[in-house]
Amino acid sequence: MSDQINELFDKDGNLIGALLTAEAWSSVRDQVMNALGVRETPTVEEKPEPLADWEMLTQYWDFPYPVDMDVACEHCGSKTENWSEDEPRLFRLSSANLAGLVAFKCMNCRAKVVKKHFKDEIVTECTPYLEEKITSKEGRY
Repeated sequence: MSDQINELFDKDGNLIGALLTAEAWSSVRDQVMNALGVRETPTVEEKPEPLADWEMLTQYWDFPYPVDMDVACEHCGSKTENWSEDEPRLFRLSSANLAGLVAFKCMNCRAKVVKKHFKDEIVTECTPYLEEKITSKEGRY
Protein backbone atom coordinates (compact mmCIF):
# COMPACT_ATOMS: atom_id res chain seq x y z
CA MET A 1 0.00 0.00 0.00
CA SER A 2 2.51 2.59 1.17
CA ASP A 3 5.83 2.85 2.93
CA GLN A 4 3.98 4.53 5.81
CA ILE A 5 1.06 2.08 6.22
CA ASN A 6 0.88 -1.72 6.30
CA GLU A 7 -2.60 -3.24 6.29
CA LEU A 8 -3.02 -6.40 8.35
CA PHE A 9 -5.29 -9.24 7.20
CA ASP A 10 -6.46 -12.44 8.86
CA LYS A 11 -6.08 -15.89 7.23
CA ASP A 12 -9.35 -15.38 5.30
CA GLY A 13 -8.22 -12.07 3.80
CA ASN A 14 -10.33 -9.84 6.08
CA LEU A 15 -8.78 -6.53 7.03
CA ILE A 16 -8.15 -6.58 10.81
CA GLY A 17 -5.96 -3.55 11.31
CA ALA A 18 -3.22 -1.30 10.06
CA LEU A 19 0.33 -0.69 11.15
CA LEU A 20 1.60 2.87 10.83
CA THR A 21 5.15 4.11 10.97
CA ALA A 22 5.99 6.50 13.81
CA GLU A 23 6.09 9.39 11.36
CA ALA A 24 2.62 8.58 9.97
CA TRP A 25 1.14 8.05 13.45
CA SER A 26 2.48 11.37 14.76
CA SER A 27 0.85 13.23 11.86
CA VAL A 28 -2.62 11.58 12.17
CA ARG A 29 -2.77 10.73 15.87
CA ASP A 30 -4.97 13.65 16.96
CA GLN A 31 -7.49 13.12 14.13
CA VAL A 32 -7.71 9.39 14.85
CA MET A 33 -8.16 9.94 18.60
CA ASN A 34 -10.89 12.54 17.97
CA ALA A 35 -12.65 10.39 15.36
CA LEU A 36 -12.74 7.44 17.76
CA GLY A 37 -13.75 9.60 20.73
CA VAL A 38 -10.70 8.58 22.74
CA ARG A 39 -9.89 11.06 25.50
CA GLU A 40 -6.53 10.88 27.11
CA THR A 41 -6.75 10.95 30.86
CA PRO A 42 -3.36 10.10 32.25
CA THR A 43 -3.92 8.08 35.38
CA VAL A 44 -0.72 7.88 37.32
CA GLU A 45 -1.03 5.38 40.11
CA GLU A 46 1.05 6.30 43.13
CA LYS A 47 3.24 3.43 44.23
CA PRO A 48 3.10 2.71 47.94
CA GLU A 49 5.83 4.32 50.00
CA PRO A 50 8.83 1.99 50.38
CA LEU A 51 8.56 1.96 54.18
CA ALA A 52 10.32 -1.42 54.44
CA ASP A 53 13.39 0.14 52.78
CA TRP A 54 13.25 3.04 55.24
CA GLU A 55 12.96 0.63 58.17
CA MET A 56 15.95 -1.36 56.91
CA LEU A 57 18.00 1.85 56.65
CA THR A 58 17.12 2.84 60.21
CA GLN A 59 17.86 -0.67 61.52
CA TYR A 60 21.36 -0.61 60.07
CA TRP A 61 21.96 3.08 60.78
CA ASP A 62 25.68 3.52 61.46
CA PHE A 63 26.08 7.26 60.96
CA PRO A 64 27.49 9.22 63.94
CA TYR A 65 24.31 11.34 64.10
CA PRO A 66 20.74 10.30 64.96
CA VAL A 67 18.16 9.35 62.33
CA ASP A 68 16.82 12.57 60.85
CA MET A 69 13.11 12.82 60.12
CA ASP A 70 12.90 16.45 59.01
CA VAL A 71 12.29 17.34 55.36
CA ALA A 72 12.09 20.78 53.75
CA CYS A 73 11.29 21.92 50.22
CA GLU A 74 13.36 24.87 48.98
CA HIS A 75 10.88 25.62 46.20
CA CYS A 76 7.57 26.08 48.02
CA GLY A 77 8.79 26.43 51.60
CA SER A 78 6.95 23.35 52.87
CA LYS A 79 8.69 21.69 55.83
CA THR A 80 8.13 19.18 58.59
CA GLU A 81 9.99 17.98 61.66
CA ASN A 82 8.87 14.36 61.14
CA TRP A 83 7.63 13.35 57.69
CA SER A 84 6.32 9.98 58.89
CA GLU A 85 3.90 11.49 61.43
CA ASP A 86 2.22 14.01 59.11
CA GLU A 87 -1.39 13.28 58.25
CA PRO A 88 -1.98 14.02 55.46
CA ARG A 89 1.60 13.62 54.29
CA LEU A 90 3.50 16.81 53.44
CA PHE A 91 6.30 14.71 51.93
CA ARG A 92 5.93 11.25 50.47
CA LEU A 93 8.84 8.80 50.66
CA SER A 94 9.73 7.69 47.14
CA SER A 95 12.94 5.74 47.80
CA ALA A 96 15.43 4.79 50.49
CA ASN A 97 18.46 2.54 50.49
CA LEU A 98 21.16 1.24 52.80
CA ALA A 99 23.73 3.62 51.33
CA GLY A 100 21.84 6.51 52.96
CA LEU A 101 20.16 7.92 49.87
CA VAL A 102 16.57 8.94 50.68
CA ALA A 103 14.17 10.70 48.30
CA PHE A 104 10.84 12.40 48.95
CA LYS A 105 8.15 14.00 46.81
CA CYS A 106 6.80 17.32 48.07
CA MET A 107 3.02 16.95 48.07
CA ASN A 108 2.56 20.72 47.70
CA CYS A 109 4.65 21.48 44.58
CA ARG A 110 5.73 17.94 43.53
CA ALA A 111 9.44 18.83 43.80
CA LYS A 112 11.88 16.01 44.52
CA VAL A 113 13.82 16.33 47.78
CA VAL A 114 16.86 14.05 48.04
CA LYS A 115 18.78 13.60 51.29
CA LYS A 116 22.24 12.09 50.94
CA HIS A 117 23.52 10.79 54.27
CA PHE A 118 27.31 10.83 54.36
CA LYS A 119 29.53 9.81 57.26
CA ASP A 120 29.95 13.36 58.58
CA GLU A 121 27.08 15.30 57.00
CA ILE A 122 23.71 15.27 55.26
CA VAL A 123 23.49 16.92 51.86
CA THR A 124 20.00 17.89 50.68
CA GLU A 125 19.08 18.60 47.06
CA CYS A 126 15.72 19.90 45.88
CA THR A 127 14.72 19.60 42.22
CA PRO A 128 11.57 21.33 40.99
CA TYR A 129 8.87 19.34 39.25
CA LEU A 130 8.78 19.91 35.50
CA GLU A 131 5.47 19.55 33.70
CA GLU A 132 7.29 19.39 30.37
CA LYS A 133 9.84 16.61 30.51
CA ILE A 134 13.16 16.65 28.67
CA THR A 135 12.49 14.11 25.96
CA SER A 136 16.14 13.11 25.59
CA LYS A 137 15.99 11.78 29.17
CA GLU A 138 12.81 9.75 28.76
CA GLY A 139 12.94 5.99 28.47
CA ARG A 140 11.27 4.59 25.37
CA TYR A 141 10.15 0.97 25.25
